[in-house]
Amino acid sequence: MYARVSTSDQSCERQVAELTAFAERGGYNVVGVFKETASGASANRTARNRVLDLAQARQIDAILVSELSRWGRSTQDLLETLNRLAAWKVSVVAMSGMTFELDTPHGRMMATMLAGIAQFERDLLSERVKSGLAAARARGKKLGRQPGQRPKSDKFAPRVLQAVAEGRSYRWIARDLGISKNTVTDIVKRHREQTL
Repeated sequence: MYARVSTSDQSCERQVAELTAFAERGGYNVVGVFKETASGASANRTARNRVLDLAQARQIDAILVSELSRWGRSTQDLLETLNRLAAWKVSVVAMSGMTFELDTPHGRMMATMLAGIAQFERDLLSERVKSGLAAARARGKKLGRQPGQRPKSDKFAPRVLQAVAEGRSYRWIARDLGISKNTVTDIVKRHREQTL
């Protein structure tokens, strides 16, 4: 069972109780209860990742959710995870009684509808972005990184220059700071040009 829950203890207990009762009515053997407190928009959803790991290891046959929107961050995310689960022969069952198994005619129809909705959402988002950019240009706003702005390298510059002064190699500095060797080279080059 998988539930994305609010921070309220009462709400959490209610959702888990409802899912447990649903599992009992459906004759499911509950392997585990996974409570997700991360935002639905978050890509880092630890509980969901643990459920996916169980599915991939073929340790579960179905995932019970209170509602489908609790499983996917977006229609596209939902469709992608349903396809992954289908490859592992794991179905997603919502408390509404709707089962998503993409190897059935009903499941394929749902996947087709979800794919259409996902494309529609992407198109709407693209139109909103283009409209917003056009409106910003019309107001005279300059878009993109402005000349001379290097937020990442400016942030790391003092540490890079300190490491260079200590005799560290560019490769070592890049690895240590988690930046590219080219960024290290650019920082050192700009510093030398400024000091001339």
